[in-house]
Amino acid sequence: MRKFRWFLKQFVAGIGAFVREKRLDPLPIRRGFGGYGLRHLRADAGAGLNVALLAFPQGMAYAAIADLPVQHGIVAGAVASLVAPLFAGSRHTILGPTNATAFLLFAQFAAFPAKEQIFYLPMLVLFTGVILVLGALFRVAELVQYVSRPVVVGYITGAAVLIVANQLAPLLGIDRPEQPADAPKTFFTILQVTFAEINGADPRAVLLGAATFALWIVLGRRFRSLPVFAVVLAAMSGLYALLHRYAGWELATFDAFSVADLVPRLPEVGPRGFFSDVSKLVGIAFSLAFLAALENATMSKSLADRVGDRPDVNQDMLGLGMANLACSVSGGMPVSGSLTRSALNFASGAVSRLASILSGFLCLGGLLVLGGHMALVPRSVLAALVVAIAFSVVNRHHIRISLFATKSDAAVLVTTFVAALLLPLNVAVFLGVGISIALYLRAASRPQLVEYEFSEQGELREAGEKPERPIPSISIVHVEGDLFFGAAELFRSQIQKTSLDPGLKVIVLRMKNARHLDATSVVALEEMVRFLRGHGRHVILSGTPKELYRVLRNSGSVGVVGRENIFPDHPRNPNLPMRHALKRAQEILGTDEADIRIFYDPAARAKAAKE
Repeated sequence: MRKFRWFLKQFVAGIGAFVREKRLDPLPIRRGFGGYGLRHLRADAGAGLNVALLAFPQGMAYAAIADLPVQHGIVAGAVASLVAPLFAGSRHTILGPTNATAFLLFAQFAAFPAKEQIFYLPMLVLFTGVILVLGALFRVAELVQYVSRPVVVGYITGAAVLIVANQLAPLLGIDRPEQPADAPKTFFTILQVTFAEINGADPRAVLLGAATFALWIVLGRRFRSLPVFAVVLAAMSGLYALLHRYAGWELATFDAFSVADLVPRLPEVGPRGFFSDVSKLVGIAFSLAFLAALENATMSKSLADRVGDRPDVNQDMLGLGMANLACSVSGGMPVSGSLTRSALNFASGAVSRLASILSGFLCLGGLLVLGGHMALVPRSVLAALVVAIAFSVVNRHHIRISLFATKSDAAVLVTTFVAALLLPLNVAVFLGVGISIALYLRAASRPQLVEYEFSEQGELREAGEKPERPIPSISIVHVEGDLFFGAAELFRSQIQKTSLDPGLKVIVLRMKNARHLDATSVVALEEMVRFLRGHGRHVILSGTPKELYRVLRNSGSVGVVGRENIFPDHPRNPNLPMRHALKRAQEILGTDEADIRIFYDPAARAKAAKE
């Protein structure tokens, strides 16, 4: 019991020391306003207005993607814009619901009845926020950089296709029946359910949706300075109001809401208890947190590079986590870094975090004023705008790069994209990450093992230029690359292949450029030493870096190889370890079979002979 208490105390102390050493700024917004004046305020106000005009209707759209009441998306965008700048490191990133996180929420929440979705939403957002805050405190945001671009491109492209498929029903005016709770929401199951009700399509909804899409394209090409999303939504809603009044059109619309519907509430525990909620929601929360962190880090790095700022992805992850925590008690859905709104904020000339805060207040004002008029917004109009957004996030240039850069990139892209259509979305993104890592490990686990020999002039060269070695009993093998677990078997098999020469007695491994020796490779090295020693052969390590020697010492392998057979790297004289290794080889052989010269200069020898 005492040992356990001691271990627990040391563990907690270690975590505390790590957090203190790597601690984040609790309120970075207090910095960055030096010299701030009226000119900067006008720039931030203009950017905030532009962002609000986009964020308000986009919040509705993303709530529709997640199959939630529209107010959840609007609240999330407003609250995240207010809270995130207080804690985030980036001054241009705008947080709010996004298409990828919204569809992931829809796909994962599909197994829940409609009432349970609304009930468990605050708890899910709370778990997501807690995971992100803990991730920021433990500095795990840097791990996001190991997610390759083809994974992101394949995921976003697959999510865009899924969003289009999911919006076909409201676009066609179909009252889509709910799928069975255990049926996954994939591309083909969505199409199956939609086309099973195709006879119920309403031509008026199709016509209004087509007109919405056409107006989006025209305004987007000719009037790029306008808030196209907001203008199109307002114009088509007004058109529907006229058609409803004078032509008797009746289309599906959204439910109006009032201030009473927006009362914040704390997350509630389900009837089966807190731990039941944890087991039910924590997997979804982890998927949402991972995707949100990935989107946010990508966006903050991109904007930081454009303005010359120094990105701090862990600080940004803290802001993202705090924003989700705030959304969990205010009725919002999960939020992430928004590509379109962040780019608009930057392009509009935002100077500081105040632009995000102003846009949040404007969205809150719109929420209070326009909530009672949501019944004027046809579902087919918003569905057409969602489809337009989905098409806009597909980056054909990045798809081309990922397809034709390397075969591994193409495999990762295609696999992630196909998986996004066939599997649940969170499974698809983790599958893509796993394949990407596996292909990287495959490429990295191929160390270069090149046999070297000495020429008559005493110069070290690659073997193969002559049929015989100058010293037939000694083989010098240059080892270069990573020797972690993925390389162990290849490392062992190639060395054993080299040792098949019946005249070979000593193998000298030049380890100067070897890296990342781990437990698996240490075991492989020990097995190789014992195998060769059992056949009357010996292994000598030359130029062993300090890091590798430390691994061998800590694992007790120095005794297996033999301390007398290991010659550490000598930075000031890199040839000295090899010279000592060859002298040790001659000692083992009991002969002075050759004059040892390392990188001997023939010109120097000729000059000495003349003298």
